[in-house]
Amino acid sequence: MIRGMFLAMALLISAGAATAATRDKERWDAKYGTDEYILGKSPILFLEANVRLLPKGKALDLAMGEGRNGVYLATQGFQVTGLDISEKGLEKARKLAAEKNVTIETKVVDLESHQLERNAYDVVLCIYYLQRDLVPQIKEALKPGGMVVVETYNVDYLKYNSRFNKQFLIEPKELLDWFKDFKVIRYQVVDDGKTAFSSIIAQKP
Repeated sequence: MIRGMFLAMALLISAGAATAATRDKERWDAKYGTDEYILGKSPILFLEANVRLLPKGKALDLAMGEGRNGVYLATQGFQVTGLDISEKGLEKARKLAAEKNVTIETKVVDLESHQLERNAYDVVLCIYYLQRDLVPQIKEALKPGGMVVVETYNVDYLKYNSRFNKQFLIEPKELLDWFKDFKVIRYQVVDDGKTAFSSIIAQKP
């Protein structure tokens, strides 16, 4: 009887997770379902300014979206794989790659349930996507000497968008805490009067 109750609860939780993933996919497909590149085609400035520091090789772009950052790495000689829940976003990423005369690999996955390959990448990008329980996987996905590049909104962003969900904003020095066992290569906190975000490049020992 008890075992049956636990099984029923597990099935309900699984069904709920599947429903949430479907909603996420539909929301992002709708957002990306336009000819316009909503975030543009250029990479974030932090990546462009520091790309020479990154070890050449295999790069993983988490929550790739329309591909502006991963495609940029491909133009710089990296072998890029992009993961995202939205097929519409990844279609645009592949289109952008073709426009830039490079190739990328893309996979439609739900990062909340997907398992990253361990010890497989020289670079992992996680740009404006916050899933805290993914951080240990990111660390494990990197090869020794590999580097992670993270940029995302911090709590000061609420000054410019008070409706933004605070759980998706990082606290002061949170990035440094995540990668305290890594070597910090670059770190910045930016508040330019329009937006507020933090960025880090850290290297796995």
